[in-house]
Amino acid sequence: MQEGRASRTAEIVCVARAIAHRDGRVPGFSDPTAMALLREEDRARVQEVAEGRPPATIRGRMQRRFLEPRVHMMALRTVAIDDAIRAAAAPQVVILGAGLDGRAFRMPELAGVRVFEVDHPDSQREKIARAAALVPLARDLRFVAVDFTRDSLDEKLAAAGHDPALPTTWVWEGVVMYLTRADVEATLAVIARRSAGGSRLIIAYAAPGPVVPLVKLFVQRAGEPFQSVFTAAAMRVLLAAHGFSVQRDDDIPTLARARAPSVYAETRSLGHVRIVVADGPGGGDSG
Repeated sequence: MQEGRASRTAEIVCVARAIAHRDGRVPGFSDPTAMALLREEDRARVQEVAEGRPPATIRGRMQRRFLEPRVHMMALRTVAIDDAIRAAAAPQVVILGAGLDGRAFRMPELAGVRVFEVDHPDSQREKIARAAALVPLARDLRFVAVDFTRDSLDEKLAAAGHDPALPTTWVWEGVVMYLTRADVEATLAVIARRSAGGSRLIIAYAAPGPVVPLVKLFVQRAGEPFQSVFTAAAMRVLLAAHGFSVQRDDDIPTLARARAPSVYAETRSLGHVRIVVADGPGGGDSG
């Protein structure tokens, strides 16, 4: 991430959600907040796709080619995580590396929930400004600015009012791959300490796969180097070491077959993108 500005990968993810919202090919996916959270130039990109216009530049065409299969991947990833949040029905939700996440503004199931959005101060400042016209559906939305190079996540969450005696659903979507193994373990240790019985952890992470080198190149050019991949077995062991039991761990093609067969062909190369749902001690079945 470039100093002083929002995460570019968060913006790309939001563009994909905005396109998928208009496209409507993934059942159960809807994100009316995405367009509101985008910069004007990115809204123009969404409109370009909606009108079927080709990008004007070679760079734009390359970006479109990279983005197109990921539009439905983002929709599938979002629906899977939303379902896991609903099923957990915890009184607290913590979104780690929230970026331009719109859940607190679009999920009626969060009406009785306190939501904490954790992100770098630069990204969070930008998010708050863009979300000014949106009305939260969550009972309480708290922004927690954390610079991991100098701040303690544990202390920042405590100061924001997170209650470790209550169950929490933790959402860690599309962030782990940009962290070192040591950073992942350090964050999991905080999550474990602050997770009461009945808590749930949802992680979208990257597994090894043939397209991973291309993804690494793309995100590195966006200023956010790709640093971690985990096999499903390694993720299960890692989570177990911190007291979490995996309930399900699906890749994107599997989710496409089950939820949106019409986009399976477009997403079958994205098997490296996985969503794991794990429950802490006393957690319920994810269904």
